[in-house]
Amino acid sequence: MSNYRRARVPGATYFFTVNLRDRSSDLLIREIALLRETVRATRARHPFHIDAWVVLPEHMHCLWTLPPGDADFSLRWKVIKSAFAKRLPPIESRTATQHKRGERGIWQRRYWEHLIRDEQDYQRHFDYIHYNPLKHGHVERLGDWPYSSFHRAVAMGVYTEDWCAEPEQADSAYGE
Repeated sequence: MSNYRRARVPGATYFFTVNLRDRSSDLLIREIALLRETVRATRARHPFHIDAWVVLPEHMHCLWTLPPGDADFSLRWKVIKSAFAKRLPPIESRTATQHKRGERGIWQRRYWEHLIRDEQDYQRHFDYIHYNPLKHGHVERLGDWPYSSFHRAVAMGVYTEDWCAEPEQADSAYGE
């Protein structure tokens, strides 16, 4: 088994990207109620603060802050991914190895994790998360994407409703 190095800092803030195995799927928005319930149940058992989150059809980005003394984001993702998969009918294609192990074929095995280093790093990732629906062409105005904490950020005065109204400016600031 591979030994992946992950930065584990108790109480820290992390940026994550989590993908479906089938990158052409719309499962995450089609099953948004199930995803939300799974996250709520996970947070009840393993608390964390959601700083920002966007759910797109086949992937999601989020910023979490873990409780003081706790660095176990891996457990939280394991619980979210498995609980979500268990409540869906087993209709996805699976490899022979997945069948043998009794695994589902919904999620990519791993995820991208980044330890937030400072306020500038936090703001860059916070903005990147909220810009994502526009970046991927799902909407022309960020306020039109319903599966994002952008609306909460507007209500809190972090952004104006028309933030990133000029896509060409945003592409240079938040592109990959």
